[in-house]
Order: sequence, then C-alpha cells, then structure tokens
Amino acid sequence: MAERMPLDEDAPIFAIAMAAELSGLHPQTLRQYDRIGLVSPKRTAGRVRRYSLRDVGQLREVAELSQQGVSLEGISRILALQRENDDLQRRVRALESELANERLARRGGRVFAAGAEGDVVSLMHGRRAERRTGVVLYRPVLPIADDRDE
Repeated sequence: MAERMPLDEDAPIFAIAMAAELSGLHPQTLRQYDRIGLVSPKRTAGRVRRYSLRDVGQLREVAELSQQGVSLEGISRILALQRENDDLQRRVRALESELANERLARRGGRVFAAGAEGDVVSLMHGRRAERRTGVVLYRPVLPIADDRDE
C-alpha cells in the first residue's frame, strides 16, 4: 500500500467555485474579499485564483465573524493579529529549539551568581562564587541640624 504524505495546508489547490462551496460563501464574495485583501489566494501563471486549505479555513472564519456582526475592518484586524500570533509562535518554537540544541552542545552549562558589587557574574559549572566574609557596617546618614530653625 502506498504511504500517504501529509497534505500541505498552504498548497493552492482549489478553484474559486470549490473554495466557495467549501466555505459556504458565494464566489463573488470571495472575489470581493480578495480585492480588499481579506483573504488573498495564490494565483496561477494565468492569474487564476487558487485557494489553499488555510484560505478556506480563513473564509469560514470570516463568514462566522461576519454573521456575528463583526465589520470587515474588524475581521481584517483579527486576521492580521492571528497571523502575527502564528508568526510569533513559530519564532518562539524556533528559539526554544535553538536553546535546547545549545544546551545539549554545551558541557556542564553555566551558573550565575551575584558578584561583590551586586552584579551578575557567570561561573563555570561546578565552581563556586568567591565568598566574602568581611563585615559591612550600615550607618544611616543623619540630617544636619539647621541653625535657622531655632
């Protein structure tokens, strides 16, 4: 039996009629959404619109938000924030992966401690911060008496 490859959600595979049917919207509505930049599908070499699964999902979301009374400007802002959130989540995953790889590559790791002046110092794993046993006296500064008050 042939092994199935996962479907790419961004692959432009649906013509406008099929995307309209899948999303429950009229093809003219899809054209309008494309004109205003709400959901912009990919184009073929002949400039024919091709919608992806992600585009169809966005169209369904737009239809739902529109039925709830959200304006097209509001829907546009919501979609922009969702894209930004998705981008940030991808960036966080990439940074977490990079950090995990860095930790695996390092032997031991680093430890941080407070320095003598209160600054942060980096120590190699297995080393201790230098201990200070000196006594620090704290004396509050008393206000100077002003002769004019008398």
